[in-house]
Amino acid sequence: MDFADELDNAADRIADISRADLQIMLRRAALRLRNTEGIVLDEDVNEAVYALAADLKKTKQDLLRIMIREWLEHGGYLPVRAEEEEAN
Repeated sequence: MDFADELDNAADRIADISRADLQIMLRRAALRLRNTEGIVLDEDVNEAVYALAADLKKTKQDLLRIMIREWLEHGGYLPVRAEEEEAN
């Protein structure tokens, strides 16, 4: 379950969540919001990324994360991960 799903789930069962768990989730949400500057892409590139993400049933952010990692691995800037590590 991704973080947005966790937040939705928490909102559905707010009475059942401990104060400590809610506090942790809110802090994580605040941290993510602070770090969402993002990458500005040319319009044609942005459209292509969204189209590919839709085809692969991934979010744009997840697809960009995968693409950058694979590019760095291919270029020798990062060690190539084993298939077991990629599943995690």
